[in-house]
Formats: sequence, C-alpha cells, structure tokens
Amino acid sequence: MKEKSSAVEKRKIRNSIIEWIFSMLGYALVFILASLMFDSFYIDLSHFGIYALLLSVIIYLLNKTVKPLLLFLTMPITGLTLGLFYFVINLFILKLGDWILMGHFNMGTHIYTFFIAVFISIMNLLVENIIIKPVIRRIERNE
Repeated sequence: MKEKSSAVEKRKIRNSIIEWIFSMLGYALVFILASLMFDSFYIDLSHFGIYALLLSVIIYLLNKTVKPLLLFLTMPITGLTLGLFYFVINLFILKLGDWILMGHFNMGTHIYTFFIAVFISIMNLLVENIIIKPVIRRIERNE
C-alpha cells in the first residue's frame, strides 16, 4: 500500500515538473514575441532572454499563488461579465510582474497589456491541451 502511494506521489511530482517546464517555455516565447511585435512592450533581451525566463517564473508563481485568491475574490464580477473579467485578473498579474522586474520589463499601455493577457490565455490553453496533457498521457501509458 505504501509503495502505491509513493508511486502516485512520484507521478504527481513528475507531472508538475512537466507542466512547469512547458509553461516556462510558453510564457518566455509569448514575452519574446510580444517584445518583437509591440514597440511599447519591452523586455530586456540583451542577456539571451534571461529576463524573459525570469519574468516567466515570476508570472508562473503569481498565477499559482496570487491568481487563485484574486479569482475567489472576484468570482461575482467574473460571473456577471460571463468570464470577461478574467482578462483583468491577467492584466493585474502582468502589471505585478512589471512592478517586480522594474527596469528590465515594461508593459507599456493598457491596450498592449490586454493583448499580452489574451496571448497568455491562449498560450495557456494551447500548451495545456496540445502539449502537457498528451505528454503526460503518453508517459503514463508507457509505464
């Protein structure tokens, strides 16, 4: 019985690591592309994208810690707007990441930040359903 629970724990840890790696790469790609697409959106790419990866880690941690609290607190507003307020939460998370990285990351105007939030939402959906879930299923099938 103890061996079975140990295997389940190892599987959960492995799945979390896979999710984390693909999320980091997806966030970094979105930030690098946004930096190239929008003039007022700026991320310091002079150090081989280190700040894009650092911002990705910060956004990931904020999404796992602060975002659930914000979702709980704004659940009535999100329900009344049929989920459209969710983008405002993403905007807040991005602005918080902007504040944490200060000089190496600049979100620019709210319009660009909104587009970045939409890109991140789409990226999360695509990475989760096209990459993470199939990889985890394939690994579990081979065990």
